[in-house]
Amino acid sequence: MKFLASIALPLYALDQATKWWIVQHLELYTERRTIIPNFFDLVYFSNTGAAFSAFTGKNTFFIVLSTVALIGLVVFYLRGAFKDRPSRWAVGLLCAGILGNLTDRFVHGHVVDFLLFNLHVRFADPWPAFNVADSCICTATGLFILAAILERKPASSAAAKE
Repeated sequence: MKFLASIALPLYALDQATKWWIVQHLELYTERRTIIPNFFDLVYFSNTGAAFSAFTGKNTFFIVLSTVALIGLVVFYLRGAFKDRPSRWAVGLLCAGILGNLTDRFVHGHVVDFLLFNLHVRFADPWPAFNVADSCICTATGLFILAAILERKPASSAAAKE
């Protein structure tokens, strides 16, 4: 549990600190701070849906879903379901991301998104705004995929006879 907390809690704190700064210093939807001209801006957008603002307006649904997912992850972690290093890191990142966006839904009634990149490619002009929690969730997904790829399959009994 110490490992899980050592990953999740600092990232959760970073997520909440950056969102607090955005809420205190930028106006919702109207203000933009350019960091790298024509590439990266800080904004304050709200999102009551999921990734890329899908299912907008379903804040209560996502509060329930996030709570169940968070509890499930912690229970499975404590039962030793995540044995390899990438999976354990992924669970820590995923918990941080879920907790960060869940906190937003309770405190603000929406998720605070503030990182806006313009990748200058079709359908990513600009890329949808996101936050530290979203970055944790996406990185966790990548780590889970990596863990699945690296997982060694036990030899079947037929292969063992040969």
